[in-house]
Amino acid sequence: MVTPTFIIEPKEKSLTAVAKYDIIASVKFFALQRGAFMGKNLYISALLDVYGECLNDKQRELTEYYYNDDLSLAEIAENEGITRQGVRDQIKRAEQRLASLEEKCHYCERFLRLKELADDFKSGDKNAAEQIVSIIEEL
Repeated sequence: MVTPTFIIEPKEKSLTAVAKYDIIASVKFFALQRGAFMGKNLYISALLDVYGECLNDKQRELTEYYYNDDLSLAEIAENEGITRQGVRDQIKRAEQRLASLEEKCHYCERFLRLKELADDFKSGDKNAAEQIVSIIEEL
């Protein structure tokens, strides 16, 4: 299975801008099901489910509004009494934190892989059981 990598190019070429986006540039988007790839919204939502408690309360709340409740930046800003730019900054920081945690821990990747292997096992693939055990032992 091929996992595409999306690269985010910084607008400026300073070292700080490159370093800032380095983590995000290396984040892989994993397959939700065979043949169908997750979009960024589903990926961030999955990361939020796994690592959301590692964010501060405000970042988690704003990111959940944006990705899970599908509110616009303007709607969130109006509801929270802050600027649209303030909402965007908090969400971007949260995305970077979530990506950084996934890059270090790979829990979301393993969970999605286990889910896929469980489906394979249910359909009779005996090799899937060995792979499931292997992933669990890595945890």
